[in-house]
Amino acid sequence: MYGPLPGDQAGPLKRPAPWRRRPASYRAGQLHGGTGGHLRLGRKGLAIGIDIGGTKVAAGVVDAEGRILSEARRSTPGTDPRAVEQVIVELVEELSQGHRIWSVGIGAAGWMDLAGGTVLFSPHLAWRNEPLRANLQRLLRRPVLLTNDADAAAWAEWRFGAGQGEDRLVCITLGTGIGGAMVMDGRVERGRFGVAGEFGHQIIMPGGHRCECGNRGCWEQYASGNALGREARLLARSNSPVAQDLLAAVHGHPEAITGAIVTELALAGDRASRELIEEVGEWLGLGLANLAAALDPGLFVIGGGLCSAGDLLVEPARKAFARNLTGRGFRPAAGIELAALGPSAGLIGAADLSRVSSRVRS
Repeated sequence: MYGPLPGDQAGPLKRPAPWRRRPASYRAGQLHGGTGGHLRLGRKGLAIGIDIGGTKVAAGVVDAEGRILSEARRSTPGTDPRAVEQVIVELVEELSQGHRIWSVGIGAAGWMDLAGGTVLFSPHLAWRNEPLRANLQRLLRRPVLLTNDADAAAWAEWRFGAGQGEDRLVCITLGTGIGGAMVMDGRVERGRFGVAGEFGHQIIMPGGHRCECGNRGCWEQYASGNALGREARLLARSNSPVAQDLLAAVHGHPEAITGAIVTELALAGDRASRELIEEVGEWLGLGLANLAAALDPGLFVIGGGLCSAGDLLVEPARKAFARNLTGRGFRPAAGIELAALGPSAGLIGAADLSRVSSRVRS
């Protein structure tokens, strides 16, 4: 095994850089599911990462150690693809002042083609088979990398966060729904068609709650911020005495209860809110056990807004995972840890992928 180079540490957590510890037979390789060339993970220079969400576009200048040197934000301008491109150009121009920028990485929700040039579909924006990378490279006159936002966040956690040193990493993002991504042997694994990681849509309860994807019983209907809010509203509408604090927090209007409100009350000690989060944690652990049976990762990193609940969520998940793991007691079990980089993971990962990807230099 290769040891870390003297004095060479990676990113905010300052653990030994994982790519320094690969066996000699390891082929540094392919960022996105089988395409691309050799990584140059030690490459220096600055890159801009841009994380496009449904309501805001966040951007930052990121150095080779994963540190954000400068940030800027804009509101997401509706669904017009050209307007979004213009916002990206404005952010890059603003952040480039005073910095010498090597490349730009774009992370957005949606499906990208394996070549990383076209957005096949984005749920938040009117991107349908949009040749975004070519458009932006023409406007920015810099190398541009396009990636899924969950893939970017997973890469950031592997490079600089909670996943450092792990060969086979699965990241789960708990927000409105459930997002997912994998970093396997030094590459973002996107599957044969580029749409791997839709873990939230494994059917975990046949005939269960209807999901926006059209199916019933998807995992994200039981282990997400939306699921937490829905169950809390049901409890509040039942007029149960254990829901008094929940109702008081929304002035007696159950429809105003959200997952964020439940989490806040749970952290303040409300027993009913803690029980609701524990139930979500148990569903989370069950889904992770299913993923472990299929993927056998070394570590699950759990991020997203729901993770502000911390151990109130993760400890029940760990217990349910251990209880439902196939071959439990006779096999090593993956670790389950909270993400380290918070909401900045997406832009950090997008920037770093743009810097290290050989494709953007070809």
